[in-house]
Amino acid sequence: MNVSLHWNGSSKTVDLSSPIDLSLPLRDPRKGEGPAAWYVGRPHFEPVKEEGFVGSVALGGAVNFTNVNFNPHGHGTHTECLGHITKEAESVNDISMPLLMPCLLVSIFPEQKGSDFVITGSQLPGGIAAKEPLPPALIIRTLPNDVEKKSKDWANSNPPYLDVDFTLGLVDRGVKHLLLDLPSVDKEVDGGALESHRAFFGVGRTQRRSATITEFVFAPDDAPDGLYALSLQVAPFDLDASPSRPLIYGLLEA
Repeated sequence: MNVSLHWNGSSKTVDLSSPIDLSLPLRDPRKGEGPAAWYVGRPHFEPVKEEGFVGSVALGGAVNFTNVNFNPHGHGTHTECLGHITKEAESVNDISMPLLMPCLLVSIFPEQKGSDFVITGSQLPGGIAAKEPLPPALIIRTLPNDVEKKSKDWANSNPPYLDVDFTLGLVDRGVKHLLLDLPSVDKEVDGGALESHRAFFGVGRTQRRSATITEFVFAPDDAPDGLYALSLQVAPFDLDASPSRPLIYGLLEA
């Protein structure tokens, strides 16, 4: 089966045979650690045990039946919506996501500003003065692309973040779905300002209820920068954020 993707006046065939999974799974720490942030520690996995029943085949039960305690924002790849920062607490489950959408993957070295590392407006694709539209989805791979991103606890580490000029540039050029390999688009400790969250979701401007931010992705080095087709798969949690599995597909000339 061939699927065509149309973007910016050109048509390309989506290579459905080799998806690249950008997600970092929610993992039982006893089997290996995934990423964590926001001072919530690691997720907790525990088989149900009650009245002679044990939810673990390894412990003599008939089935595996596990309780999981985790935080969507603090553990693994997740997608969030406007409800993350509004009283109305809109649900990411209410957003209708296309099956495939054009997506640009870009690699960026954050710039050092004092003790911070920041992705600035000058690092927008084409520069801060560029006006041409960007695809509806953008993936940011920060450099260096250390594999420790897959398992790091980012709490108290002051990770890189997006300058609000960069974020507003994405909005003005049509980006609706932003994906990045960091725990947040904002500075870890910013006094609750959340400038890039507010800018991307249109708080104080025109609220963008169909926009999403996906954090804690990992784009492997063998996926070069460029245009892809994105399938953003989000678990059906009725919440402001939910675990997700973004897949990207290479493109062939149509």
